[in-house]
Amino acid sequence: MVKKIIMQTYLWVLLLMLYAPIAIIVIYSFTDAKVLGNWTGFSLDLYKSLLNTGAHHSLMNAFVNTVLIALIAATASTLLGSIAAIGIYNLKARSRKAVGFVNSIPILNGDIITGISLFLLFVSLGITQGFTTVVLAHITFCTPYVVLSVLPRLKQMNPNLYEAALDLGATPMQALRKVILPEIRPGMLSGFLLALTISIDDFAVTVFTIGNQGLETLSTYIYADARKGGLTPELRPLSAVIFIVILALLIIINRRAGKEKKGI
Repeated sequence: MVKKIIMQTYLWVLLLMLYAPIAIIVIYSFTDAKVLGNWTGFSLDLYKSLLNTGAHHSLMNAFVNTVLIALIAATASTLLGSIAAIGIYNLKARSRKAVGFVNSIPILNGDIITGISLFLLFVSLGITQGFTTVVLAHITFCTPYVVLSVLPRLKQMNPNLYEAALDLGATPMQALRKVILPEIRPGMLSGFLLALTISIDDFAVTVFTIGNQGLETLSTYIYADARKGGLTPELRPLSAVIFIVILALLIIINRRAGKEKKGI
């Protein structure tokens, strides 16, 4: 009994430490105080100010750039990672283990090392840094995560389904589209969401590949804003909206996954 109470207390303390900062940001997004922690009464002025793109043109530009880069990078990395996962799965056991180890290196490698490496690569190739280099960089470090998300679904799949489809007259492309893709779709969706989140969150790789053409993402905007001695108050409602949207997506996806399991 005592052990159970200790474990539950530990769990609730851990959850409190994880979500209390987010809760504080959400709560203080409903007051117009310039300084976080100074409650001046309930107000939606920060949300109204955020929607006024003229007043915060650079912040909204950074947000749009962040979302656009994340969507492109997540889509491309999902396609590349899924194809790579299928290729890795069909390798011999020893080769599969070796390639899997190589795939894990970018994940375990420090972001700053990846950022410097890509920076030096783009400079050596004479590529002007900007939107394109940031997207390429994000695809590079997001793809291994997609591979790790898709591989377990392939391992759970009946290996005879693909061969059975071929024996029944399907072409390899038809078997891929109608047999393998439906089986690995949950893994692809998980990989897409993971890549999307990682791309939005990234700073270290972005700051090394963004160049000096005036392009900004949320992470670089917040960094530059913090160096000035404070954060733009409108970042609070923006952060709250992003959190609520991601939370809603996770709830919808989990409910769909639960319904699919019940239907099986």
